[in-house]
Parts: sequence; structure tokens; C-alpha cells
Amino acid sequence: MNTPWTHTTVLLNEAVEALLSGSKAATGTYVDATFGRGGHARAILARLAPEGRLIAFDKDAEAVAEAARISDARFSIRHQGFRSLGELPDASVAGVLMDLGVSSPQIDNPVRGFSFRFDGPLDMRMDTTRGESVADWLATAELQQIAEVIRDYGEERFAVQIAKAIVARRQERGAISTTTELAELVAGAVKTREPGQNPATRTFQAFRIFINAELEELQQALEASLSVLQPGGRLAVISFHSLEDRIVKQFIARHSKEVYDRRAPFAAPKAMKLRALERIKPSAEEVSGNPRSRSAILRVAERTAESV
Repeated sequence: MNTPWTHTTVLLNEAVEALLSGSKAATGTYVDATFGRGGHARAILARLAPEGRLIAFDKDAEAVAEAARISDARFSIRHQGFRSLGELPDASVAGVLMDLGVSSPQIDNPVRGFSFRFDGPLDMRMDTTRGESVADWLATAELQQIAEVIRDYGEERFAVQIAKAIVARRQERGAISTTTELAELVAGAVKTREPGQNPATRTFQAFRIFINAELEELQQALEASLSVLQPGGRLAVISFHSLEDRIVKQFIARHSKEVYDRRAPFAAPKAMKLRALERIKPSAEEVSGNPRSRSAILRVAERTAESV
């Protein structure tokens, strides 16, 4: 029997409004780069004109199966990560939305291995049809690499201690294979933690980001957006932790400035490619109703015409 995992879309109205530039019947082609469970996609379709189109991407087979329930000729989905955004024709898209959060069905389903709250296989792959699980990786990874992943992707100050505990456990009793085993091991290595935060939070985040190459894929997708967006097209990105938001913030800032060539001081500067528009946080009401939204940040930018 299939469990009806539910998902509450974060910043739903704000993201769709920003993406469609306030249009009540958008006519262009739009991209939902991270379909998830389709909350944003369905809201976008409700605002599209008959000639509008929505292309979605997701590498999670369960998300693709959910997308198959949408019977709308204007909609299509690709079983690909959003690093493949660049496969679309240049200047063909009126808006790109990226929701970087892990969907609740992924977190709440123990089989997926994303959460320390449930005992399940230590997997964490977004696309379970390919690639290496966290358990497989930890079975052979060197201590230094494990520590670097926990430190760089989890911003965990006890990274070395956790890595040593993982390797020692592997040598004594074999590799870790479940979420509960990992959470208990981390709890024993982390001596202090912020009030209300599970000791394993940062380590689980780090392993998920690493095993799915999330930050690298985000950087590739952002660069691709510059090619596929039309002049005036919108880029809207929802991030949920500082590593993601820093990449998005710096990307928009970098492309929102005119670039001068120091070797040719009198030459005209290269025109900026983006215009930063908004930074939006969830309302107190949304956070109260959906605590998982509390860390979300929506950044919005517009593709300029000068350098296309």
C-alpha cells in the first residue's frame, strides 16, 4: 500500500507572482527546475494562457510519477536534474523557478534515508535509479574525505571527531547501513549543539548535499539560466540553508554589475546580465503553519537585454 506522503509548498504565491511578473495569463514558456511534488507547477499552470508552456525537471523517479498525474497539454517533465537546463534553446524561456528544498515525502519516507527521525537504509539519493548511496560511500571513503564533506557541506565544527568515529566503527563492526546507526554515532561524537537541534542535523545535511552533488548542480543550473532566459525573463530561486543562499546571492550580485576590463580602461564596460529585484522571506503566518519554511529565502532577478 502506498503511503500518501504530503508536502506543503513553501512561498507558493510569492514565487509564482515573482516568476510571472504579475501577469494573470502568461503566454511564454516557463521552467519549474525542481518539480518536487508539483505545488509550484500546478500554481503556474493555473496562471498560464492557453498558448503558455511549462517544462519541469526532476531527477527523483517518484516526483516524475507524481507529474504524470497532471493531464495538461501545456505541461511536460524531464527525468533529469536541473543541471540539464542548458539543453533548452537559447533565449527560449520567460522564467525559471528553482525550489532547492527537499520535499516532505522524501524526508518523511524512511526508505529514502534522508532523516534521522526514522530508521531506514542510509541512502539519501535524489535519483535512486543511479549513483552511490551514502552507505556505499561511507563503506570505503577515507577519513580525511569524510571530515571535509562534513565540514564543508554541513559547517560542522566536530567534523573530524565524527569522521574518526565513522571510520572506527567501520573497522570494528563493519560499515554503517542505517540512519539510526549514523545518528547515534554522531550524537556520541558531538559534545555540544544548539538548543533544539539534533546533533546529527549538520552531518545528514552534509552527506545529502555531497552524495547528490547539490551545490555543483545549482551552480551549473544558474549559469545555464543566463543562456535560456529571454530578455526580461525572471529567475526565482528558493534556498533553505546558507550554503545554497550564498551561491545564489553571489551569482546574482556578480551578474548584476557592469564589468570593466582593466587592460582597456577607456573601453565601454560589458553590460550586466541580470537585475536583482527582490529578497523575500516567509511570513510569520506561513512559518507558524509550516515550520520547515522558516529558513527559506526567495531571491528574484531579471534577465537584461543588453548582453543577450
